[in-house]
Amino acid sequence: MCPHCRAFVDSQAKSCDYCGNDLPVSAGKRLLREERSKRSGGQIGFTTTILLLINAGLFAVSWILTARLAGGSDLLGSIDGSVLHLLGGKFRPSILLHGEWWRLITANFLHGGLMHIAFNTMSLFNLGTVAEEVFGTARFLVLYLVTGACGFVASTFWSSSLSIGASASICGLLGAMYAYGRISFNPHLQAIGKRWIIFIAIFGFLFPAIDNAAHFGGLLAGFGLAYVCGTPGHDKRREDLWRGLAVALCVVTLYAFAQAYGSFSAATS
Repeated sequence: MCPHCRAFVDSQAKSCDYCGNDLPVSAGKRLLREERSKRSGGQIGFTTTILLLINAGLFAVSWILTARLAGGSDLLGSIDGSVLHLLGGKFRPSILLHGEWWRLITANFLHGGLMHIAFNTMSLFNLGTVAEEVFGTARFLVLYLVTGACGFVASTFWSSSLSIGASASICGLLGAMYAYGRISFNPHLQAIGKRWIIFIAIFGFLFPAIDNAAHFGGLLAGFGLAYVCGTPGHDKRREDLWRGLAVALCVVTLYAFAQAYGSFSAATS
């Protein structure tokens, strides 16, 4: 990625084809990563790592509770549906009839089995690190949390069944990256986005149990939000606004988990 205009370029190129600025002289990807890390203060992928750790921690909690409350899981680490509901999975009756709106947020951090979390971990590790570098930490968090919630809003009105998974936010990041490719006139990034979108559509068609509404709700939200948030610039007031919004959304997320814990305690006491 060009450190000046953030366009995706050949790692061996000496100058950027888009902005014309000289690129760091590199003998390969290692030096280019070092240059990016130096310019970003060594924070590349930090927020993505935190999100991955949260997902892994909650999966471990889900697995332990399945073993204790539901008699254990199978070899694929499948989590019992009642446990996922207790921990905050999206469930239309609970949201619309009991006002448990926080499930729209907590569902995004839960997973139903080893294959489920493994696929989402791989996707978030690869896509999240790039998106975090392109949009910066504040915008990245806003995109991740907002698109995840939007995905589960779409899922709530499409289906009444229990639904969980980080793929709503992952699709949101994908939509944002595709939109960024259009904004920056980057055909390479647009082509990658199209391939992923086609893959998600085919995968969702082949496996009806997949929550396609959450996927495409997050995808559309990310695509639209990318045109609003842009990328980090030199306007301090604008950057402070995005940082404040990111902090506010993190507080809302913590409150949602506190509500989930309260509901869980009441149901198991």
